[in-house]
Order: sequence, then structure tokens, then C-alpha cells
Amino acid sequence: MYVVKESLRKITTTLALKNEEITNFICCQKQSLENLEGNSSRVQEDLETEFSSLHSVLDDMKDSMVTRIKQERASRTYELQSQLSACSKALESSEELLEVANQTLCSSEADDFTQAAKDIKDSVTMASAFRLSLKAKATDSMSHMMVDFTQEREMLQAIKFLPVNMNCDFFKYNTDNIPNLSFPIDHYDLEHRRTNHEGPPRAREDYPWMVVEGIRETEYTLTGLRFDTRYMTFRVKACNKAVAGEFSELVTLETHAFLFKLDAGSAHQNLKVEDLSVEWDSCGGKVVQDIRKDKNRTNQSPMHSPARTAMNSPKRVPSARVGRDRFTAESYTVLGDTFIDAGQQYWEVRFDKESKAFAVGLALRNLGRFDQLGKSNASWCIHLNNWLQQSLTAKHNNKARTLDCPIPDRIGVYCNYEEGALSFYNARTKTLMHTFRTKFTQPVIPAFSVWNGSFSVQTGLQVPSAVQSSQRKNSGTSSSNASLT
Repeated sequence: MYVVKESLRKITTTLALKNEEITNFICCQKQSLENLEGNSSRVQEDLETEFSSLHSVLDDMKDSMVTRIKQERASRTYELQSQLSACSKALESSEELLEVANQTLCSSEADDFTQAAKDIKDSVTMASAFRLSLKAKATDSMSHMMVDFTQEREMLQAIKFLPVNMNCDFFKYNTDNIPNLSFPIDHYDLEHRRTNHEGPPRAREDYPWMVVEGIRETEYTLTGLRFDTRYMTFRVKACNKAVAGEFSELVTLETHAFLFKLDAGSAHQNLKVEDLSVEWDSCGGKVVQDIRKDKNRTNQSPMHSPARTAMNSPKRVPSARVGRDRFTAESYTVLGDTFIDAGQQYWEVRFDKESKAFAVGLALRNLGRFDQLGKSNASWCIHLNNWLQQSLTAKHNNKARTLDCPIPDRIGVYCNYEEGALSFYNARTKTLMHTFRTKFTQPVIPAFSVWNGSFSVQTGLQVPSAVQSSQRKNSGTSSSNASLT
């Protein structure tokens, strides 16, 4: 009896579970029916919208082409009617002359005949019939307005519903080799996030994905990146209106860039330095001397500030120019606080074009405190002279070359340490202004000079693609130090 009850209980339990599954399935089916109704209405509305849009395009094209036919017809009608009217008037005038001539021929008086014949001859010579061109100014052919929509009709007949079996397996960073995919792509979705580590991308990261949706082109420039993040991970997927493809494999890219500040400890006393901006101050020397008399402010110089300490790096070292070794006399110079001893670096400087003098370039660390940029073999620069007559020159080792180019308000500086290239660009148009070719035998450092003016520096920039392309194009043709005269 017990065995029978247990068997019955198991069967009952199994049946109850089955009933629950059936009940859940029925609910799902009812929900699917409701969803089917809504989705069907949605895609039908979308279809009607698409066809309405297509009809609208065709109607607009038809109206435009009909208008062109009417304009062509009106233009030719005017030409033909004008020529017809001129010919009719000439014919009427010629017939009148013929009638007068016949009457004159029938005249019996010799004196009147001679004068009349002369008048008729003059009239015939000047008759408009002889000045008419009997070549039609317009033809009646309109064959150039014929159309053939065979190809378009075949395209319309090939319209079908979008496929939903999609798979996207590529990453587009440099868009030179997109694979031919078998489905129509409406747009791309790009996702990126910080990773801060080298090597293969990790499945789990501490930073969330940032999403860029609806990219229509096969190239996309991502702006607003923080270049204090060394690495970024990217992935992309292709989408159409029906469905999205799978994400591409993860790709990790380096976002390292050159960061530096201006070293106030190296600056001439007449230069007021604040992080990345400088202003020339004719009273600066006296102010600095007064500050030095205040012993309580000795340790509050920019070199020892918490901000500078936090920014230290292996290449950012304390200045050796504090005090007596800072630039002086007419060398209104300030250096960056970070050496360049490898790689490709790029930064930009915005300057006041009304400055009496301005220079930007690179210098060796042993640049003399009295040396002006470009006047020794320890510095290379572009120099703006705004005294009496404005000029822009490239300077090195006290040799100068006048540059025949417009003076921009922002200059881009590119340094390729290994190749010994120092180039200056119009930062707005990325037009190359000048390139020095040399061999850096020791680390170099950004250098600036200004007199009666101001400037500011923007760092943390990657080398623009236009500059990279220009460097490849001009690698063998750029000017060299030896050519400076």
C-alpha cells in the first residue's frame, strides 16, 4: 500500500510540474501573440514610411526633371519664335522692295527712273534679308531629355526584408582593409574604456565601457581622450535596422603623449611664468629681487610646490638654473621642465603676434644663461621679429633663414629624437613651415623666448595624423642646418 501511494505521489508531482510548465508556456504564447501584433504593426508602419519616403523622392525627382523639360522647351520656343519673327519681317520688307522695283521698271520717264533705280539699289543692299542667318538657332530634338530607368527598376524589384543572421568580425581603427560583408550596414557602434596595462586585453576591467552609437562612416575620430591614461581598449560592431552583429575582437591602443610644464626656475626675471603661460613684464626683475629679500618665501617657489612634486617623472628633474644660473641680460628665455631623449613628441604654442620678439624650439640643457635661442649650436628655433619690420626666420648656430609663409597665431612643434628631426607647423592648417635635420647627441628640452608679449603652451597632445603624413612625405626633402645662412 505504501509503495502504491509513493508511486502515485510521484506521478502526481510530475503531472503537477508538467501542468506548471504548460501554464507558463501558455502565458508565454499569449505574450508572444500580443508582441507579434505590436511588432507586426510596427514593421508595417516602418514599411509604409519607407515606401512613402521612396515615393516622395521619386515625386521630387519627377518634378525636377519635368521642370527641366519645360525650361528647355520654353528656351527653344523663344529662340525659334524670335528667328521666325525676324524672318517674317525681312520677307515682308523684301516683298515691298520687289513691288517698288517692278513699278519703277514700268516707269517711262528716264530722269525719274535713274533716281528711283539708285534708291532701290541702296535699299536692297541694306535689306535685312541679307543679314539673316538661315540656320536654325535651335533644333526640335529632345532626345537628350530621354530617360531609361531599367537599372533603377531592377534595383527596386530587388528590395527585400533585411537579413537577421549577422556577424561582424573586424575592428576599424585605420580604415584601409574593411572586409566585404554580406549584409547591408546601416551604422556602427563603438565602445572604449581605460585599461592602463600592457599586453592582451582583459575580459574584466575596473573601468566601464563608454559607448559611441550611430557612426555612419568607416572612419571615426574619438575626441576628449585623457592622455594621462596610457592604454585604451576598443571594440566595434556593425548594425542594420533589424539587428546588431557581434563585437569585434578587443584592440588595445596606446594613448601616451608628451606632458610638461614651464620651469619658472629657469625663466628670465622679466618673464612671469604660470604653469603653461608666460607674460613679459618690464618690472619683473625688480619684483623678483624684492621677493628674494623675503626669506619666508624661499621654500614657496614653483620648484618645491606640491603640484610640481606630484608631477615628477624620471625625465622631469629639478632645475639647475635656480638663482644665479637663470637666463638673464637679453635672453628672455624659459625652458620646459621635461627632457626629450626618445620617441616622437608634439606640442603647440599660442603666442601674441604683436609681441616685439618671440621664439619657440629646442635647446640642450647646457644652453648658456646669456644665450638667445638660435644664436648658438645648443638651440634650434623659429623666431618672430616684430621690431620695425615683421619677419619670421628659422635660426640655429647664429645662422638664419627667412621663412616665406604666413605668420600663424599658433605653432605646432614636432620632435623625432631618433631621426634628429625638429619641425614647425601652422597648428591650424598643419602646413609645414620648416624642418631642422640634425643628430641629437644628448637630451633636449622645449625652449621659449618672448619680449614685450606673451604666449601659452598646450601639451599632452598626440602627434596629429596630418603631421605624421607630412613627415613621411618630406623625410628626404626637408631643409637642414647646413642650409641656414
